[in-house]
Amino acid sequence: MTRTHLGMPAFPAFPAAAREAVHDDVLRANLRRATRTIRDRRALAVAELEDWDRLRAAGKAVKDHTLRHLDHYLLELEASVTAAGGTVHWAADAHEANRIVTELVAATGAREVVKVKSMATQEIGLNEALEAAGIAAYETDLAELIVQLGDDRPSHILVPAIHRNRTEIRDIFASQMGRWGRPAPQDLGDDPRELAEAARLHLREKFLRAQVAVSGANFMVAETGTMVVLESEGNGRMCLTLPETLISVVGIEKVVPTFRDLEIFLQTLPRSSTAERMNPYTTMWTGSGPSKGADGDGPAVFHLVLLDNGRTDALADEVGRQALRCIRCSACLNVCPVYERAGGHAYGSVYPGPIGAVLSPQLRGTQSEIDATLPYASTLCGACYEVCPVAIDIPEVLVHLRERVVQGGPVTRAGVRVRIRPARGHAAERAALRAARLLLERPDALRAAERLLSRARRLRPRRLPGPGRAWTDSRELPEPPERSFRDWWAQREREERP
Repeated sequence: MTRTHLGMPAFPAFPAAAREAVHDDVLRANLRRATRTIRDRRALAVAELEDWDRLRAAGKAVKDHTLRHLDHYLLELEASVTAAGGTVHWAADAHEANRIVTELVAATGAREVVKVKSMATQEIGLNEALEAAGIAAYETDLAELIVQLGDDRPSHILVPAIHRNRTEIRDIFASQMGRWGRPAPQDLGDDPRELAEAARLHLREKFLRAQVAVSGANFMVAETGTMVVLESEGNGRMCLTLPETLISVVGIEKVVPTFRDLEIFLQTLPRSSTAERMNPYTTMWTGSGPSKGADGDGPAVFHLVLLDNGRTDALADEVGRQALRCIRCSACLNVCPVYERAGGHAYGSVYPGPIGAVLSPQLRGTQSEIDATLPYASTLCGACYEVCPVAIDIPEVLVHLRERVVQGGPVTRAGVRVRIRPARGHAAERAALRAARLLLERPDALRAAERLLSRARRLRPRRLPGPGRAWTDSRELPEPPERSFRDWWAQREREERP
């Protein structure tokens, strides 16, 4: 399969992928049970804080300020990391980032790496790039391990294996663990504690022999050059302290100005993602640390790869740039009625759900059919905006991107003005919008059309013909009123006159 520059195979458009997913009863049951549990717990955790709205506003303000002055803070970050003994690399796109990381790993002589859960490395397809260079990459997050062993794809930001139930996980462990290292116990059951213990034993040998680790980061502090990773299992702590060399691939939007800014996000991220008051494992490191054999822990060599890959294009869009505030909490996925029914794979990106519907088309452009349909993968109910801890107005961005798709460009991509071809099926929509504009610009014609519609209400069809049939397959056609609002208002005025 051909791969996009976000490290994902070529997928069908969202409507086709979603149509297949909604007929998978097991998938829908898994998603319904998991998302409803997570969102109920999150609601309770957030309700405990009386100042939640102020924290939300503060997080938005910090992110907006940073994005407006991103060039300044990235240069400050580079200087801070360098002063602390680290090395900073700049990657314009996925190809360049993969080349940098592959060359850094090869220079150590290592033929395998352990990985902390990282969406940025999934975005660029790093595992595949390393594999092509003869380097094995082992995922150490439990859910990511399940996905990797099952030759699967992540379907959720926080819980990548949310589409799997524990019986399926037991079968994957039993059949696949032996191919990747220590096999699962022969009598492995599907109790979560047994599964976690099997994963722990399987990964322990990899942690102890690994010389190189690859991570992302939730935040980067420009003031100090500090990297911050939040995780719940402790596997990240093992990756970030045991290996000699640590390579972190991080999107440029993850920088925050000062260490004090973390005070906001270390409160909002855990409650929004895992419904915890405090994150179980919060690991911070600044530059390189002591080598093995010396007192303390941490990598002897640290490399930071700052990833653009479409982010500066998104930054140039005054409406769309707010998607770069995202702190990857996944709260929007857990409340989205579309995600709950269609699942993450239907989005054709490592970023599923509402945030993926606005982020992926901006990072990749809307030239492809999948990206041109993602802005329509929403009911615009607004639930995603209500729960977002940095107040991203996802419905606003979705409507903005729909306008871009329907109009067909031109837009700017990587400094070059290109014309986006509208996705198939939008020609009829554009024709309907033109007809509506002509009608609305002519009050007399609109009044005549309203009266005609009221008089012909008995002839209302149950289903629309042609392209409109798909709409009436799942909705009832509204019944026209007996009279238009204009006529009702005119009569009301006449009756109220003295």
